[in-house]
Amino acid sequence: MATTELLPGSRTDADGSAVVRVLSYNIRSMKDDTAALARVIGACAPDLVLLQEAPRFFRWRKKLARLASDSGLVILSGGATAAGPALLCSLRATVERTEDVLLPLTPGQHRRGFATAVVRFGGARLGVLSCHLSLEKGERHEQGGMLLDRVAGMGVDHAVAGGDLNDEPAGRTFRRLAGTLTDCRTAAPWGGEHTWTHSDPPQRIDALFVTQGVEVLGCGVPHDQPGVTQADLRAATDHLPVLAALKVPAAA
Repeated sequence: MATTELLPGSRTDADGSAVVRVLSYNIRSMKDDTAALARVIGACAPDLVLLQEAPRFFRWRKKLARLASDSGLVILSGGATAAGPALLCSLRATVERTEDVLLPLTPGQHRRGFATAVVRFGGARLGVLSCHLSLEKGERHEQGGMLLDRVAGMGVDHAVAGGDLNDEPAGRTFRRLAGTLTDCRTAAPWGGEHTWTHSDPPQRIDALFVTQGVEVLGCGVPHDQPGVTQADLRAATDHLPVLAALKVPAAA
């Protein structure tokens, strides 16, 4: 059963390992209450934020920069250049490199992409990938394979990937990802489970995954995180966020 105890805070240990707080959030192009959105993100005190449906059109950089600033963060990568996924980070992160990846376009479907980066926290080195997978089952499954290939090719021992999968844990694509990576929610359930409440029953279609060697200290929807209110969660966007605390070993 998930607990409601607070997740560990960010820290770097004497051996160079680090506890990193990661938030994944579909923000619906910031069409809703952006002040509530910034309050939710800021209250979660993340080191890394994996966004989906970040602004992509008119003045998209300005909108994303404002959200980062209001949340106490900075832009890391993504946005329109990744067809929607984006990454924010705290000043705790040392950035090695970033890359925005556009996936093959299927006629009649939305363009999809990955926002990726490699960052360091103390002696810990971490690859990061934010995704928003297709609504179409076949294309989504192919994109899941591309995600695994991209994570494997990042040249890091440890990585976190996630976002809006448009698939549930029993789904073919979700199972493909969980067959290679660790589903953080399954490894250490914390907080709430469901991220999409506009269906009956509600669904878990947003998730975070890590590679082998990353310890998951807790993962779930931060209903009981201090500063996160149900009113803000309802007003911010149509998805609920996923927050995880990860223990990342020091790089070899």
